[in-house]
Amino acid sequence: MKPILKHLLPFLFLLPGVASAADLDGTTLSLGWTLPFCGILLSIALFPIFAPGIWHHHFGKITALWTVLFLLPFTITFGSSTTLALLAHALVAEYIPFIVLLFSLYTLSGGILVWGTLRATPALNTGLLAIGTLLASLMGTTGAAMLLIRPVLKANHGRASSVHVVVFFIFLVANVGGGLTPLGDPPLFLGFLKGVDFFWTVKAMALPVLLLSLALLAVFYVIDSYYFRRDGAAVDDGAPPTPLKLYGRLNLLLLPGVIGAVLLSGFWKPGIAFDVLGTPLELQNLVRDLLLIGLALLSLLLTPKQVRAGNEFNWDPILEVGKLFAGIFITIAPAIAILRAGSDGHLAAIVSLVSGEDGLPINAMYFWMTGFLSGFLDNAPTYLVFFNLAAGDAFTLMTQLPQTLLAISMGAVFMGALTYIGNAPNFMVKAIAEQRGIAMPSFFGFLLWSCAILLPLFLVLTWLFFRL
Repeated sequence: MKPILKHLLPFLFLLPGVASAADLDGTTLSLGWTLPFCGILLSIALFPIFAPGIWHHHFGKITALWTVLFLLPFTITFGSSTTLALLAHALVAEYIPFIVLLFSLYTLSGGILVWGTLRATPALNTGLLAIGTLLASLMGTTGAAMLLIRPVLKANHGRASSVHVVVFFIFLVANVGGGLTPLGDPPLFLGFLKGVDFFWTVKAMALPVLLLSLALLAVFYVIDSYYFRRDGAAVDDGAPPTPLKLYGRLNLLLLPGVIGAVLLSGFWKPGIAFDVLGTPLELQNLVRDLLLIGLALLSLLLTPKQVRAGNEFNWDPILEVGKLFAGIFITIAPAIAILRAGSDGHLAAIVSLVSGEDGLPINAMYFWMTGFLSGFLDNAPTYLVFFNLAAGDAFTLMTQLPQTLLAISMGAVFMGALTYIGNAPNFMVKAIAEQRGIAMPSFFGFLLWSCAILLPLFLVLTWLFFRL
């Protein structure tokens, strides 16, 4: 690379500062470094509207292009060693554990088949969403969503209006329901790994999760009843009703293994780590990921093919999530680093909103800022940013700033439902619904649904838990 290009390209494209060779220093980064990440978000939002065919066939290539447009200038500016360190951290510490857990839950839940006649009345739909909401904190939002989305879609097959069912399914099963335990949603799991007590989360989040779940279920019942009266019941295909049966029970026995593997990585601390280009790979996390992969392979080996065929199981949803989030986890690094820089970074105006002049946290703003950014970034790293910004120490947060920790937890979990990219199961549910012929809302269409339904409820939660 010619010297003049080495100096001009970063200046023209991103106007960066100078970064440490050992770490990504957010105090020196301009907001220009977030352009590739914003490009991925805009591609997700706009391509399905204006060029759906191109996006459907080439979303992986488009995401890869934005990732390369980030990595090339970054390498030229900061050097290959820093780039390799960034990639190692993004992949080893964040993306691989993320996708391995999703892969395991997706594989196991896809091997459980609920077969029989389900008639989608408002009462049945509300009951299925309630069951999924309860299961989400026990088997994760991904596991619960993948287990129940197919029965829900099958029950509603033939109804003239079913988009709202999938939208509320995303709200409840793929997001809110996971807020009760660290097993439910990645942000809470990260807090558990940072030292937040398992039962602190259960006790602190119980009432917010209960209130929001009941409110959403009530709103859903009213909306579904309206469509049911307007459109009538689902079209009867003439087939005689069949009793409900559960197939693939082996996977129900494997699911506790997933829970055990996740808990193991939180409780077992052997103090052994392997250095991967500057990123420590702790033994307990390596064992957890190997166990999860092993459980998924057992499921694939032992589950009868007819069970997965009955679920119309395929790898497209997990591949879509895998490709998109690989680019997101890499290109999001500058945005997270700038946020971590606090008042010394270019997002200092946002950071300053969460603290008063006396330096004490403004819990309502922690709830909204963590939540808003979780809806448009990934909610797991966003949780960590505000966790570190508030105190960075789990014991301090649990004992001296419990409402602040509650605000961060609620924001990350609940507002992951604002957009399709707020939480990985959102995209998976959308992909499966579209495979079944449901015309899901666009990125902005879903945002309209979430703003109309969720924002008023979030305002009520703010008044109840974080009054200024």
